[in-house]
Amino acid sequence: MTQDILTKYIELNTFLRIIGVEGTGGKIKIIIRSGFINVNGEAETRNKRRLHAGDVVEYLGKKHTVEERLIR
Repeated sequence: MTQDILTKYIELNTFLRIIGVEGTGGKIKIIIRSGFINVNGEAETRNKRRLHAGDVVEYLGKKHTVEERLIR
């Protein structure tokens, strides 16, 4: 059984940890809730926002594209 590509995702807080945003999970949640993260050009404040391959996450002026290999 294969999964549809739209059902595969990685949560925003997990993605930020993988790309090396500083701090613990708690600090990452504060960063997200403070509105410092943009997803596809829009401010995102949900920790568990589902990201799919091709989504672009921006933090401190750096853009990171979600790659298929990071998604479960």
